[in-house]
Amino acid sequence: MFDLNFLKQKSPQQRFLFILGLAMMLLYLLLGILIIFYFEKLNLDTEKFPEVYRVAFGIALIIYAIIRFYRVLGKKD
Repeated sequence: MFDLNFLKQKSPQQRFLFILGLAMMLLYLLLGILIIFYFEKLNLDTEKFPEVYRVAFGIALIIYAIIRFYRVLGKKD
């Protein structure tokens, strides 16, 4: 069902890349959430980036973060 191979001892390089992959996934997720919900509060020009495109871009970033998460966890040795 769910393979816990990613929890076994890894080399320092593999651990670093794993942590970097998780950090980038969180960055994309947070960026997507910020763009969708907090764009107006950041005092950015809403005429240049309409709400429809803003929401679509935020959803695309969140989907990309989910894909990166599965790629980081699904790596085989």
